[in-house]
Amino acid sequence: MQQPNIITLLRSGQILLCDGGMGTELQKRGMPTGVCPEEYTVSHPELMQSIYSDYFDAGADIVETNTFGANRSRLALHGFEDRVAEFCQKSAQLAKSVCPTGKFVAGSMGPTGDILKPLGPRSPDDAMGFFVEQATALADGGADAIFVETMMAIEEAELATRAAKETTGLPVVSTMTFELGTAGARTMWGVDIATAVARLSAAGANVIGANCGKGFDEMIAIVDEMRPLTDKPIIAQSNAGIPEDVDGVAVYSETPDFIQPKAKLLLKKGVNILGGCCGTGPAHIAMMRQLIDAANQ
Repeated sequence: MQQPNIITLLRSGQILLCDGGMGTELQKRGMPTGVCPEEYTVSHPELMQSIYSDYFDAGADIVETNTFGANRSRLALHGFEDRVAEFCQKSAQLAKSVCPTGKFVAGSMGPTGDILKPLGPRSPDDAMGFFVEQATALADGGADAIFVETMMAIEEAELATRAAKETTGLPVVSTMTFELGTAGARTMWGVDIATAVARLSAAGANVIGANCGKGFDEMIAIVDEMRPLTDKPIIAQSNAGIPEDVDGVAVYSETPDFIQPKAKLLLKKGVNILGGCCGTGPAHIAMMRQLIDAANQ
């Protein structure tokens, strides 16, 4: 019998659990500041497998690859622009090698870091090509879904979503990063929640939502606004609060116990996939596993 995919499980009413932060988890385990995190996939494969395994052991249904910045533009900052396929395929393969039966690996795709024309130098066609290259490599490595995440500009989010959907045919989860201000929830590029919902849905996203940001309190407000606007599944992956600089290291102070009632409220608000972002780790995910098990009963 063929294993159900993420969308089939969501349509059945099941709430799924995603993993927590990747970059902050790598830093906790010794990755120096300023290095290319995606290169760690090939230079430290055992470390990467241990992170993936720890998240699966904590109860995650979905674990994301270490490929957030593994597009040609971002990798060029480290001189690795010709290693997109290598990094993406290897990361997916390592995650799949420790993925339990019935669980999933999602290929992570973040922004290019470029500003698109006419406001910036990068052409939409070039950006689309970068995302197609990355999505193809993630699928070739065995990813079960593609997560387009931490997007600020709606045009780039649409391109990445379309590239993932049209190239791979896999389930696509698309999230933007919102902050609350006097004008309501907006991305740094001024995209409001209603615009994100409408345009990401039209671009082919199977699941929409928000990730990163300033913490679980803001995420609750974001989901509160988003839920009435769509019948699609919603994903919420918040940071563990706002980081504090401690001896040059970003430290997130919100513990699993502190976050627990906020995560519980997110589930009550109608979140279908719950997870964490920067500062959250396996202990946070284990706490969310208990909440989701109770909600799925």
